[in-house]
Amino acid sequence: MSTTINGVPEVLTGLWTYRSFLSNPDVTADFDSLEFGRGTIKINEGPMQTFDGLIFGPGWELKLTGSIGYGNPFTVQFQGKGVVGGAEWIYNYVGYFVPNWVNGVNQRPALVGTIVRVIPHPTGANGDSTAPAGVVAQWIAVKQDEA
Repeated sequence: MSTTINGVPEVLTGLWTYRSFLSNPDVTADFDSLEFGRGTIKINEGPMQTFDGLIFGPGWELKLTGSIGYGNPFTVQFQGKGVVGGAEWIYNYVGYFVPNWVNGVNQRPALVGTIVRVIPHPTGANGDSTAPAGVVAQWIAVKQDEA
C-alpha cells in the first residue's frame, strides 16, 4: 500500500517521462512514425482524489487538473489546458498505475493510458496546418528518479 502526501499517493507525486503514440496497428510501421508527443509530467501533492500538475516540454506547458481513483490499479483522469504559440490546447487523459511484478527486475513506476485532443489547434513549424480534434493516442509515463 502506498503512503500518501496530503491525500495523493506518494508513488504518484513527482516527475514522469511522458511519451505518446499514434494508434497505428501496422506492426511494420517505423517506430519513429508513431510518435504523437513527448514531455515531462509533474504530479503535485494535493488533497485526496485530486490530480494537479503540469505536462511540459521545450516551448509548451499545459496545466493538469483532474481526479485520482484509489482502486487496484489507481486510475487517473485529467485534462491538460494551456496556450501554446498563441493557440489554446486542450487534451483529456485517462491512465492507470501499473502494479509491480512480484518477480520484476528493475521495474520503474509506470502510468499507461489514452489521450484525446479536445479542440483543434495549429501545428507545424509555422502553425500552417491544423491538428484536428478527436484524435486518440496511447501514452506511457515512467517515473523519474528523485533529485
